Amino acid sequence: MSTNPYAFLALFLAVALAFPLIMLGVARLWVKTFQAAKPGPLKNATYECGLPATGTRIQFKAHYYLYAIFFLIFDVEVLFLLPFAVAFTGLSTGALVTMFVFLLLLAEGLVWAWSRGHLDWK
Repeated sequence: MSTNPYAFLALFLAVALAFPLIMLGVARLWVKTFQAAKPGPLKNATYECGLPATGTRIQFKAHYYLYAIFFLIFDVEVLFLLPFAVAFTGLSTGALVTMFVFLLLLAEGLVWAWSRGHLDWK
């Protein structure tokens, strides 16, 4: 029996489209059935950490986010170095040069961040 070679892909596409649509339909039905339909001032009030909002705002410094971003960047780069370290003895000269260029780019990013003052704790 000869079947179309793309039949499996068509079936896969149909399931891939139907599954999220069915889940969205079930979620909408659930909300329509069980949602309380009485919004009011108490329900729409601002609520944080179990306490009503007092109106004061804490201003966060962007430096904390920069530190987190730099940590993530350099942490992920170290993960790229792990396969290189594992297969160090079996690599060709081209792979060694490529990894050296990668390390130079990583060091350049660190020097750039340091020279711009992004790593200074304020």
